[in-house]
Amino acid sequence: MARTSSSSRPPPSAPPASHAALYADFALHLAGRPAHTRSAYLRDVAQLFALTPDAPPQRLTRAQVSRCLATLHGRGLSGRSLARMLSAWRALFRWLLETDRTLRDDPTAGLKAPKSAKRLPAALTPDEAAKLVAIDGDDDLSLRDRALFELAYSSGLRLAELAGLDVDRVDLATGEVRVTGKGSKERIVPVGAPARAALGGWLARRAGIAGDVEPAMFVGRGGARMSPRTIERRLAARAIRQGLARHVHPHMLRHSFASHVLQSSGDLRAVQEMLGHASIASTQVYTHLDFQALAKVYDAAHPRARRKRTR
Repeated sequence: MARTSSSSRPPPSAPPASHAALYADFALHLAGRPAHTRSAYLRDVAQLFALTPDAPPQRLTRAQVSRCLATLHGRGLSGRSLARMLSAWRALFRWLLETDRTLRDDPTAGLKAPKSAKRLPAALTPDEAAKLVAIDGDDDLSLRDRALFELAYSSGLRLAELAGLDVDRVDLATGEVRVTGKGSKERIVPVGAPARAALGGWLARRAGIAGDVEPAMFVGRGGARMSPRTIERRLAARAIRQGLARHVHPHMLRHSFASHVLQSSGDLRAVQEMLGHASIASTQVYTHLDFQALAKVYDAAHPRARRKRTR
């Protein structure tokens, strides 16, 4: 039988026998917390106990707890997972400080989980984006979904901004949409010609569904505003139907908008303004996507990149 590496073993479901009583008392302390939180905390505390089976938790030092984090990091746990685990350990030692007079200091005080490598946002290729929004059919839902996805890709709106958009915030004559983003900050974003055409087709049909009372731009069959979750489900389902081979979520359309506009224009400040980023640093991540695309072109085209070594 093949050996299982330490990095692939599941976390322990029970603590060592030496810590069982303390573990049971801590479980009772967590009884009032949500079930998923309680389960996660107990699993993470069991992991700490498994790493220190011969050391009473009340005697653990900051250096020992730090070594536990380093051990788990070495087994492949991400910074995010370790931060969650450290949160559970802190809950344990806060409880011990309140209930056990032999513990005077919290060994987790000042400890920080290592940072995970920053992930680049996923973006569609221009061909994938075009394929996604090329929705056939003139039924109500097809017209609505085409307008919804065209606008998301054309203007880079956040999911909450799409769901919260009202009809009177879109001006098809000037090709602009006015949205309220994070921090209640309002911005005006251009709307491209394909999105304006799709919105015009949807608005002609929307009036018979929503009536005059509902202000929402995008509504469901019953005429009520679409929720963010419904938009997510519709996009994922449409992506599959349109033949895209990966999961597509609304933020991916925002990333695609930013990446494609930046690749075409190189104007980082303009993209920052259209996205509604408070800091240019948030927008600069898209320069990395642009560089990745350029690197692929270089590898495929440059003679020095393509030349194979010969002996």
